[in-house]
Amino acid sequence: MSVTPRQFEQIKARLSGAGRAVHPVFESSLRPVAAGRQIIIGIDPSLRGTGFGVIRVAKPHPVALAHGTISCPQGWEHSRCLLKIAQTLREILAQHHPSVCAIEGLFYAQNLQTALTLGEARGAALAALAEAGLDIYEIAPRKVKQAIVGYGAAQKQAVAKMVQRLLNLSAPPAPDAADALAIALAHAQDTSRYGLTAPKRI
Repeated sequence: MSVTPRQFEQIKARLSGAGRAVHPVFESSLRPVAAGRQIIIGIDPSLRGTGFGVIRVAKPHPVALAHGTISCPQGWEHSRCLLKIAQTLREILAQHHPSVCAIEGLFYAQNLQTALTLGEARGAALAALAEAGLDIYEIAPRKVKQAIVGYGAAQKQAVAKMVQRLLNLSAPPAPDAADALAIALAHAQDTSRYGLTAPKRI
């Protein structure tokens, strides 16, 4: 699924209150948080490619401070990958000083080994984030896509393109980094509007 310029303009028009459907609402909903210049780090955990994205909530749109992928070659032992994830995140946290982390929520993997491996990577990331004293929240993958693209089953390319537009980037981020930025943006949206359910803190 791709997003055309016309579709993007339609989304912006809906943000002004023209529609009643659930869709991204960044222009209006981020304003209450913007005054605090909150810095959020989003994490998309994976043993071989953990995505990260750091944003600052600001007007007229959020600003990307850093994004990338913590890559580990296939030949590396799991323990070495977990160490790199933790060490790299510590460096990123020391450089940008976020106060909040949003991490992708768990999903039901068909393969038990895949689920265990993902859990290891997630644990390494959570340990580094908790060590820094961050407030940590998780957000479901479908909820992220719904918030960013307006469609809970959107493809990675559509998410990356919308993240590029929302953050005014010169090019779409790499897939894992785009997902991490989308997680941070979705959390900013979720916490800057009133709702019946608070974000899940972990």
